[in-house]
Amino acid sequence: MPQLALPTLTAHLRSQSISVLQRDLNLEVFDRLLTPGALNAAAERLQKHPPEALSTAKTASALAQIPKYASQVESAKAVLRDGRFYDGPTSHAAFMILVQSLGLVSLPFYPAYLQFTSFRPPVAVDQSTQLLPIVDDPQRNLVYEPLREGILPDIVREVPDIVGISIITLDQMLAAMTLAHLVKEAGLPCHISVGGPHVSMLRDQIPRVPALFDLFDSAVVFSGESALLRLAEMLDGDGDLAQVPNLIYRSGGEVRMTPVEASSVNSSPDLTPDFDGLPLDRYLTPTPVLPLLSSHGCYHGKCAFCNVGYGGPEHFRLIDPDLVVEQMHTLHRRYGTRHIFFADEALTPRTLRTLAVRLADADPVLHWCGCVRFDPGLDRGLLEAVAEAGGRMLLFGLETAAESTIERMHKGTRREIMSRVLRDSAAAGIWNHTFFFFGFPGETLDDAQETVNFVYAHQDTIHSGSPGAFLLERYAPAQQSPQAYGITHIAEPAVQDLAIYFDYEVSIGLDEAAADNLASRLVEVLPKKRFGQYYITDVYRFLYASDLWEKGRPMPLWLA
Repeated sequence: MPQLALPTLTAHLRSQSISVLQRDLNLEVFDRLLTPGALNAAAERLQKHPPEALSTAKTASALAQIPKYASQVESAKAVLRDGRFYDGPTSHAAFMILVQSLGLVSLPFYPAYLQFTSFRPPVAVDQSTQLLPIVDDPQRNLVYEPLREGILPDIVREVPDIVGISIITLDQMLAAMTLAHLVKEAGLPCHISVGGPHVSMLRDQIPRVPALFDLFDSAVVFSGESALLRLAEMLDGDGDLAQVPNLIYRSGGEVRMTPVEASSVNSSPDLTPDFDGLPLDRYLTPTPVLPLLSSHGCYHGKCAFCNVGYGGPEHFRLIDPDLVVEQMHTLHRRYGTRHIFFADEALTPRTLRTLAVRLADADPVLHWCGCVRFDPGLDRGLLEAVAEAGGRMLLFGLETAAESTIERMHKGTRREIMSRVLRDSAAAGIWNHTFFFFGFPGETLDDAQETVNFVYAHQDTIHSGSPGAFLLERYAPAQQSPQAYGITHIAEPAVQDLAIYFDYEVSIGLDEAAADNLASRLVEVLPKKRFGQYYITDVYRFLYASDLWEKGRPMPLWLA
């Protein structure tokens, strides 16, 4: 599934007569690495320059396996792109071929490791002293060659005025900086600007690392629609970047930041995202799944573990639900998609009611899913209407089932409501996914056990889950006011000048190591699945739930 950022920006810029070419480099890098050529190149690298930290036995084993996977990788991608995706054993076998292939192409860059859902770089990318030296190092940088050979020539050929790079997560930081370096090195007369959620989280750190501006020319924080349009206008005019809102840039050797427009934090225009130019048939799904928003921000917005808004002005804005329905139909007409994945922090009960009414008789049926809160407004009648109107999966932020922890993290949920909603949703035929974690400051082992007990007590209503450990993230209330949550110390070493996650100490309860251990132990005892790939990504779960509904088959249970 494409990320929503680029199609949203593209729609706005094109509406203002700005020429835009958009590329999903996540897709393109994966597609380039999952080829016989990439696997054979990995074998050649391992033979000539095996990493010192890699054992001889592991190198020999990889060299013996590569020919097998090189002969199977293309057919495995084909399985996930057609109807065989829905056959559990067949699809799982293909998925595992791709997983193993990613491991093999990663080995020459050990300890780097690329997976479908994460990337472990060979250095700490939250430290500029480690990040900057590796962006031009093809021997250690896994993404250097795919970007230089597969992406850079196209950028050079287009001769753009602006190259914008959206950075969603920390895992994308190395690739983004590598691409910026390659474009600079190519000598293109263009302005390179970075943006996205990760950049917004680093807005206070970027000015303190002026060397970053040797790679890019500016950074846009928060919503980029207004800023990018103004940037294009200024670069086409007198070049005065001080007139561009939400911008960090270097001028005369000094890094400067323009004022953030309060209205731009999460109030981008409500245009239908424009996916034109993205190769939707190359994603590893049998049918296009497209993201959409029904709101900006979170209608609760109080959870102490969450940095929604990235420390910006608190503001929730609901998009007219009737407009959202129109956009869903527009995406179906333009791109043939019947699957819409809402990327909201949480769909509101009002939006769900409108979707249930307006989509009840849609022809063809549009399938959709999204994150929701355990809201008292999710009664059985509404959930049944949601299912009948195409709502195939709901992703619930369970977080914890311990009442004391719920209160301490300001989650605003109640255990009896959580229980009732899960049962009503499952009875309606909806796939229930739950997110929960251990180790919120002050949580004890007994508290954590309450969550485990709750999950197992509701195993007949939970179809998948994502257990994890608490992360102290920049701009979350727990990071901004640590003492209020029993955090006695936050480690912020100066060398981690691009950090968004922090180690911490607590006065009582589970520490970081104990929380990690609990999450790992729970994952280890989960039942094995014949179609485990469906439990890897939300998109796969969603597609599987849609297929089961259409075939009149029950949803599988996570803990069965």
